[in-house]
Amino acid sequence: MHILVIGAAGMVGRKLTAAILAGVLARPVSRMTLVDIVEPVAHEAPFPMTTLSADLSAPGVAQQLIATRPDLIFHLAAIVSGEAEADFDKGYAINLDGTRHLFDAIRHESLSAPYCPRLVFTSSIAVFGTPLPPAIQDDMAHTPLTSYGTQKAICELLLADYSRRGFFDGIGIRLPTIVVRPGAPNKAASGFFSGIIREPLNGIETVLPVDDSVRHWFASPRSAVGFLVLASSIDTTPLGQRRNLTMPGLSATIAEELAALERFGGTRALGLVRREHDPVISRIVAGWPQNFDARRALDLGFRAETNFDDIVRAHIEDEMGGTVR
Repeated sequence: MHILVIGAAGMVGRKLTAAILAGVLARPVSRMTLVDIVEPVAHEAPFPMTTLSADLSAPGVAQQLIATRPDLIFHLAAIVSGEAEADFDKGYAINLDGTRHLFDAIRHESLSAPYCPRLVFTSSIAVFGTPLPPAIQDDMAHTPLTSYGTQKAICELLLADYSRRGFFDGIGIRLPTIVVRPGAPNKAASGFFSGIIREPLNGIETVLPVDDSVRHWFASPRSAVGFLVLASSIDTTPLGQRRNLTMPGLSATIAEELAALERFGGTRALGLVRREHDPVISRIVAGWPQNFDARRALDLGFRAETNFDDIVRAHIEDEMGGTVR
C-alpha cells in the first residue's frame, strides 16, 4: 500500500507518520510520500519514503502527487482558523482551492485506468455556528461563522459528491480542538486552549484571552491519530452518502481546564496564566460549538478522552518525558 500524507510536517502529520512507522495500520505499507509546504523530516523506514516540499494550491502539484497512484491519502494540510480569517485570499487558496485541485487530480487520474483510493480528509467542528442546540448531531445544518469553517464546509460537500460519483472512497473527520498541542504557538484562534496548559507546565507565562466560562470540544493528539488510523481502514458502506463525521471528544470549560492544570502543575503553574481579554478572539470563539452527540462515530469505533486529566496526562507522557518541569 502506497500512502500519501499531505500536511505531513504539521503536528498531527508527524505523529501520524510515527504511528504508521510503528505498524498501526492493518495493511502492510510498501511506500510513503510525505508532503508539506515545508519539506517533512525523513525517517528510517522498512520501505521507500519520499519527502517533498510543495504547495497543493499551485498549478500542477496535485497532478504530480496523484500520478504515483497512492492507495491511501491523508489530506491534513490547511491554513489554520485565525490565519484564514486574517488573510481571506490565502485561506481560500489553501483550504478550498488546494483541496479541489487534489480531488480533481484523483478524478482525472481515474479516467485513464480504474483508480479509487481511500481519502481521509480532516475537517473541523468550525463548520457549525450559532444558534446551536445543547448537543450537536451530525445532521445539524452547516452554519459556519468564519472563513475557515466555510472552507471546510464546502470541502465536506465536495468530498461527499466525489465519493458518490466513485472518484475516491472518502471519509471526512471533523476534529475537535486538539490539545495539548506541542511546540510553539501557531496562528489558530484556538491556540490558547493548548497554551494555558503547555506553557505553565514548562514554567512559562501565558495569556488567557477569554472568560473561564467558555466551553469547547476537545481531544488529544493521541486521539487525533487514532481517528485517522481507524478512518483509513473502516468500512465506509454504513456511512451511505453522509461521508463526514464529527469525532468524539470532551466538552469542557476553561475553568475545568485550569483545574486540571492545577492538579498536575500546582498553584505555581496556575499562577502563570495571565488573563488578558481579546475581543477578536472572544468574538470568534463565541460562535463555536460547545458540545456534540457523536454517536455515529462512536458506533463505528472512534474513541476519545472523557476527562481533561487524561488529556493533560497524555501531554506530560508524550511531550515532557512524564515529568512536569
